[in-house]
Amino acid sequence: MPSIIPIIMAGILGIYGLIVAVILNQKIDKNNYNYQKGYAHLASGLCCGLASLAAGIAIGVVGETGSRAIGLQDKVFVGMMLILIFAEALGLYGLIVALILSQ
Repeated sequence: MPSIIPIIMAGILGIYGLIVAVILNQKIDKNNYNYQKGYAHLASGLCCGLASLAAGIAIGVVGETGSRAIGLQDKVFVGMMLILIFAEALGLYGLIVALILSQ
């Protein structure tokens, strides 16, 4: 059961991208859409996407190594969870910056 936690945390990163996509879709106005808004929305999507990519890579590496280490010794679980939480924070920071850019 502890080995499934990194998979769930990686799935949350995809939800961040979905949230940004829905917000950006609502901000598009066909009559009043200029280059400045377009580039801001592009930067918003890239920010969330690249931050989630980096967080996903970190979660994948830690999840694989941690899952193998838990099989050998159970004391590794707390350390693995802390590193996973900090890796997830990278994606959350990207979401926050994307929301600010989309304003």
